[in-house]
Amino acid sequence: MTHTQDTSSKALTNDDFTQAEEPFRLFGEWLEEATAKEPNDPNALALATVDPDGLPNVRMVLLKGFDADGFVFFTNYESAKGREILASGKAAMCFHWKSLRRQVRVRGPVTPVSAEEADAYYETRARGSRIGAWASRQSRPLESRFALEKEVARYTAKFAIGHIPRPDHWSGFRLAPVSIEFWHDRPFRLHDRVLFTREAAGSPWSKTRLYP
Repeated sequence: MTHTQDTSSKALTNDDFTQAEEPFRLFGEWLEEATAKEPNDPNALALATVDPDGLPNVRMVLLKGFDADGFVFFTNYESAKGREILASGKAAMCFHWKSLRRQVRVRGPVTPVSAEEADAYYETRARGSRIGAWASRQSRPLESRFALEKEVARYTAKFAIGHIPRPDHWSGFRLAPVSIEFWHDRPFRLHDRVLFTREAAGSPWSKTRLYP
């Protein structure tokens, strides 16, 4: 997992994070600390979408990169989350690092990543995971475990030698945040909360401190 934010200067989290003027650097520092502290998947996040009836769905996915353009994750576009994001063009994320007693909430429009970016990430996946992207009809009914294993065997044989191409239905999304909220636990539920908002990607950020 990589990101491009500069954390070479004095860490904001060594001071009062509520004084931060820009959210991406602060997020990078928190993620870096989580990577050192969390025992499993510090890049895990809860991803919320809505179905055509407006009923929310939430599930855990892994952040695969972020920079000033947004937060990137990858999935099957024919899955429930893929279909819902393509229909609405919006989503929300929540990171929770229990060992650090911190949470970050992110909301904004979502767009597909480029084919080149998806290809580059797909090539970093384990061979079995690339086969799985072909074999799994994600979110759709499965008659048995054996049926899935047959599909894995079929595509393993098909791509037995050489390159495994990325399926057209498997790619990535980028959420370009219009709001990012940072929360840190404090005694007696008197937590620290700071909300950054902007009109659209590329616009300047406004910051508001919130009651806990």
